[in-house]
Amino acid sequence: MISRFFHRWERHLASVSRTERVVRPFDWGLDWVPANGHAPGAEPVAIVRSWIEEVMKDTDAFFTPTPTSDYAFVASDSKTSADGEAGCLSFPSALVTPHAANNIVHARLFRARESSGRAGRRAVVVLPQWNSDASGHVGLSRLLARVGVTALRISLPYHDRRMPPELSRADYIVSSNIARTVQVCRQAILDVRRALWWLRDQGYDRLGLLGTSLGSCLAMLTASHEPLVRAQALNHISPFFADVVWRGVSTAHVRTSLDGNITLDTLRELWRPISPWSYLDRAHGRKTLLVYAKYDLTFPVDLSRSLVDEFRRRGVEPDVAVLPCGHYSTGVAPFKYLDGYYLAKFLTQNL
Repeated sequence: MISRFFHRWERHLASVSRTERVVRPFDWGLDWVPANGHAPGAEPVAIVRSWIEEVMKDTDAFFTPTPTSDYAFVASDSKTSADGEAGCLSFPSALVTPHAANNIVHARLFRARESSGRAGRRAVVVLPQWNSDASGHVGLSRLLARVGVTALRISLPYHDRRMPPELSRADYIVSSNIARTVQVCRQAILDVRRALWWLRDQGYDRLGLLGTSLGSCLAMLTASHEPLVRAQALNHISPFFADVVWRGVSTAHVRTSLDGNITLDTLRELWRPISPWSYLDRAHGRKTLLVYAKYDLTFPVDLSRSLVDEFRRRGVEPDVAVLPCGHYSTGVAPFKYLDGYYLAKFLTQNL
């Protein structure tokens, strides 16, 4: 009975934005694939597969940005500062896309109060969920600052200020365009690593990540390639990017475009670079919190449990928290407070 209640509620919450979800044409995204020496006349799937195979040979190179000194930080006015926000950071993305607005990264800094201990040197980059607006995870960032952890809340590619006029949702980071989805998720990881480097240069020496939903996946991929990350709080989890898109209620419109053009097995293969499963062996030596929701229809709970099991099978013992709700209902009281408690407690204890 409880599961039926939450599943009905989840479908209702997911349906609120159904009129904004556009079924876009399927595309292999060959214009997002670098020249890779494929034979003339090769099938699109073969071109993308060849590129992905090269990427997987050296994901460190794929996910490492060039350094930049072109950071701009604007301090908040006194009214905003009183509410916990220290200022806004912007810098160029390491991956240049066809949309100028998307090529500038924006982040909001919520600085913890100075203390006599080491708390002033703890910081996390906060990655909100897919289609989060500019206010998403601001309350959580303020909570972290209040408990002694500086939070840098970053806008993901094609979100809020980075969204071009043609979009009303962040469709270009998760879509039926196969190669573009890989590249834009890669862009997010490059952006987060540059943000972490900025925090390091500001004197923060204990750095972590907090990501929710899509942000959780991107956080784990970042931590797997960035040695500065000491702790990762992953909020809503799955081992495979493809399976969430294929099965989740939030991505049913993407699945509509995928059907008949690609199989799940092929999609899983081509999205290996952006799937946490590919990097589980890199989780050793880093504190990890895995949070999932018992009645989740967006990140199906069997996928979440399989990721927890695989962590343990590989000898990594993560902290695990199970929310008694669904994916969307995590953002509703009282569940959002419970979720915030788990996330903040973990980060304060492990940074």
